[in-house]
Amino acid sequence: MLRSSPLHLLRLVSPNQPVGGFSYSRGLEWAVHAEIVSDAKSCTDWIIGLLNHSYATLDGALFWRMMQALQRQDHAEFERLNDWLTASRESRELELEDRRMAESLLSLLRSLNEDGIAQFSFSGHASYPAAFALAAHHWGIAACDALRGLMWTVVESQVTAAIRLVPLGHTAGQRILIAAVDAIETAAQKAANLSEEDIGNMAPALAMASAWHETQYSRLFRS
Repeated sequence: MLRSSPLHLLRLVSPNQPVGGFSYSRGLEWAVHAEIVSDAKSCTDWIIGLLNHSYATLDGALFWRMMQALQRQDHAEFERLNDWLTASRESRELELEDRRMAESLLSLLRSLNEDGIAQFSFSGHASYPAAFALAAHHWGIAACDALRGLMWTVVESQVTAAIRLVPLGHTAGQRILIAAVDAIETAAQKAANLSEEDIGNMAPALAMASAWHETQYSRLFRS
């Protein structure tokens, strides 16, 4: 593990991280096509709603436990949590997005000769939160900061997509990001305090939007 520095977190969440996050809208493109999202307010509701009802209760909660498992060097538990998360993807697009972004991040880590990555073979495939957890743990990023950072990347990528799709101006995008700060704090606390029995995705609209996007006639994004 490297010496902790806040700059490692900034580097990990940077849009310049070559993981291909710019290629995905996580169902937002279909929501805009269906006019469910049509302005700044509906866009904010969509993004913050998915953060609270999907990401916090599934990805965030399992990511938090992955970080704890890494700190305990419990590799079996880490891989169990990863398998749980990969099995929870509700559409082909969401599964491919998760897989491709994880592969890109793990490939980058190996290219940087980061120690400790090769020991994880994964029985199926890595989820992006699992790859993010490995990077955060290796670079000495505290679990609470890593969780907030992961949630920030999700919100920021959605806002970036919305600027192109709705379309939103950059000022409106910044207002959503500002509003997201408190929402991320609340979502992170929720994720860290869920019991295992309460972990799960509670956003059926996301699954349907992603599935319908697969056959959408004209699209800019891969999901």
